[in-house]
Amino acid sequence: MQVIIAEKPSVAREIAAIVGATNRKDGFIGGKRLRRNLGLRPPGRAGNAPTVRHRGFPPGNLPILPSSFILLPRQVREGKEYKADPGVVKQLGILRELFGMAERIIVATDAGREGELIFRYIYSYLECRTPFVRLWISSLTDRAIREGLQHLRPGNEYDNLYLSAKARSEADWIVGINASQALAVAAGRGAGRSDGCRPPRWRSSAPVTWRTRRSSPPPISG
Repeated sequence: MQVIIAEKPSVAREIAAIVGATNRKDGFIGGKRLRRNLGLRPPGRAGNAPTVRHRGFPPGNLPILPSSFILLPRQVREGKEYKADPGVVKQLGILRELFGMAERIIVATDAGREGELIFRYIYSYLECRTPFVRLWISSLTDRAIREGLQHLRPGNEYDNLYLSAKARSEADWIVGINASQALAVAAGRGAGRSDGCRPPRWRSSAPVTWRTRRSSPPPISG
């Protein structure tokens, strides 16, 4: 069995029509088992990251440099706490089952850095070892999809694309949280509530995001 994972519902439907998958199930389309991704919130926002909210934030705590980034399901707020989104947890469970039964995964996320990162985050979070290949197309015409399926590329050819996307994602978080807090301190708001301390709000469609494991800040000299 093969599993094709797509990023958008429209892409999933187009590919499903080509491969003859017409049996809609809970979380996927049967036939060649097409699975479409969920649109989720960006990594590193409140609930996943050390947002500074206390009074008297000392400038000496900058820069904020996490020792690692840990993947986890998208978080939703319940009262004063954040918990894993039940819908995402359910969908990841479906993916885990499908990936476990598959002989091969066909990655049909968007042909680009972001699309590659979305799949790799899911693949890594599920600790999947099923071989995967890449469907790399920029058009959703029937001809483009058929030709793409006939010329699937080995997944490891896109390792560097994934690594560059991962580096960009983590760098955006580090630069965003440090720059916003530094500006708050410089503007004289460092002794108050710093709700502006947020990473860049770019969109991600991965159903897993990451939280940070805080390391001790290095001393600042000069």
